[in-house]
Amino acid sequence: MIGSDIAKRYAKAFFDIAAEEKNYEGYYTELKSFSSLIDENGDLREFLANPVFDQSEKKSVIEQILSRVRMSGMTANFLRLLVDKKRIGIVGEIAESYRQLMDHKLKRVQVSVKTAFPLDGDLTGNLKTNIAEMTGKEVEMTVEKDSSLIGGLVVRVGDTLYDGSIKTQLNNIRKLLGEEI
Repeated sequence: MIGSDIAKRYAKAFFDIAAEEKNYEGYYTELKSFSSLIDENGDLREFLANPVFDQSEKKSVIEQILSRVRMSGMTANFLRLLVDKKRIGIVGEIAESYRQLMDHKLKRVQVSVKTAFPLDGDLTGNLKTNIAEMTGKEVEMTVEKDSSLIGGLVVRVGDTLYDGSIKTQLNNIRKLLGEEI
């Protein structure tokens, strides 16, 4: 909990800079890209999170990475600040908090759809349109196949879950029958 509060503060500070420059998405893309780079490399992630290693070593590694990737000076400086303040280990949380701020500002909502079978383009479009009308926001939707659902859909809109899967309906019937017996 404390880590996420700290991540929110850093994300808010970086978001305020992005607001001044009207570059919300550009900075998010760079921050997320760097965060993904760390997440994909377990040794690097452990090195940056381990307090045993000296800050100068961590800063040197970050500088080497920054010299090899394309990144704005603002984002690079922000990442250097995270190393200096010993917060580079929570860059993933910071990126997620930043995305939430950006989505709120740009009136977007993240939607995750799980389905037992692939959705065709028309159904996906209709679902996206209906969610956009329901929320009044632009919808960014990801669709994931989950064969354990048997059939139906599970839709997560922000923090709200709509479970219309056959698996859940069968479990509800099982509970109902178990209570009546």
